[in-house]
Amino acid sequence: MNDLLKTMLLVYLLLINAVGLLFMFADKQKARRGSWRIPEATLMLTAALGGSVGSLAGMYLFRHKTRHPKFTLGIPAILIAQVLLALVIHFA
Repeated sequence: MNDLLKTMLLVYLLLINAVGLLFMFADKQKARRGSWRIPEATLMLTAALGGSVGSLAGMYLFRHKTRHPKFTLGIPAILIAQVLLALVIHFA
């Protein structure tokens, strides 16, 4: 993988994880206020698109969605799958 592609991938991962973290924060704030919420599918999709670290950090940092098995099991499972995929790609 060339240097430009590595840099682009790193920037993408940083941004998508920041989005995951911010979505968890924003949804927690909206839940407290009783206003419109970010759909759970959007939160899960953000994690699946590479933002699993930021989403997981947001869950526990903001104590949000930590009682929902869909999130407490799903987000770590996505993270494990992403790490395994990265290892397979790296060592293939």
